[in-house]
Amino acid sequence: MNRPTSLSAKHRNLNNEQQATMYALLTVLLWSTVATAFKIGLRQQEPAQLIFIASVTTVFILTTMLLVKGQFHKVFKLKSGQYLMAIMLGFLNPFAYYVILFESYSLLPAQVAQPINMIWPVVLVLLSVPLLKQKLNWKHLLALVISFAGVFLISSQGDFFSLKKSNPTGVALGLSSSVIWSLYWIFNVRSQVDVMVKLFLSFLAGTLFLLVYLSIFSSLKLEINRSFYAGIYIGLFEIGFSFIFWMKALSLTRHNARLANLIYIVPFVSLLFIHFILKEQIYITTIIGMVLIISGILFQQTHKKR
Repeated sequence: MNRPTSLSAKHRNLNNEQQATMYALLTVLLWSTVATAFKIGLRQQEPAQLIFIASVTTVFILTTMLLVKGQFHKVFKLKSGQYLMAIMLGFLNPFAYYVILFESYSLLPAQVAQPINMIWPVVLVLLSVPLLKQKLNWKHLLALVISFAGVFLISSQGDFFSLKKSNPTGVALGLSSSVIWSLYWIFNVRSQVDVMVKLFLSFLAGTLFLLVYLSIFSSLKLEINRSFYAGIYIGLFEIGFSFIFWMKALSLTRHNARLANLIYIVPFVSLLFIHFILKEQIYITTIIGMVLIISGILFQQTHKKR
């Protein structure tokens, strides 16, 4: 009598893992397109304008999700400190993070800006030393050196031993965005608020910050053009639906680490869209640099597991 039940459970678990992999791969595919969407959006929109369009779109999606799930009432049941935390998170992301990231994309080829931003897991370890009182050892430093060697190669844009083609400002902005994302991650983990509610409040706050920023430093005049639609696309698939699919994948799997490793496919798939849609010539230094950055991150994570 126990045998059919056991087989049924095993089949159900296998089916769940297959579904989880499908949702994860779909998320990877969507995230692989956003670097191209960033560049298209920046052709006719300023960085702050583009992220404002994307952020408003994301707020709309998150509002709809909370209403459909009957959870919107949770937005009004937080403590004052939790609202302040949400405002701070909104300042970091989407406001500061995306404004700086898009400024980097406006100065660099997509194949350079996208992988440089990927160094944030290594930066996260460095920031965890003063903020989370974690210890730093020589293996963490080695991972940092490996990843920054990758950043150097990518920044060289095809010239292995020279930075003549590099845009130092763009590279500095790309690295700065990884610092801001790491700070966002550290403070986000500390918050005990429901994930969906927290994301909604932070994007709502970030949208208001962007509104103030645009009114002072840029313009609120938004033209309906290809870049405008790129902004909506970014809001839908950088955060919106990608978040839904990723959370669904994590809810179905028993192997979160295995799914997390799929993220490292993103920069390589991105190169296909960057090459065929943006028509960028892909440098061999970009590919080698990506391998070094990911190697540094994986080396660091392997050490952490031990």
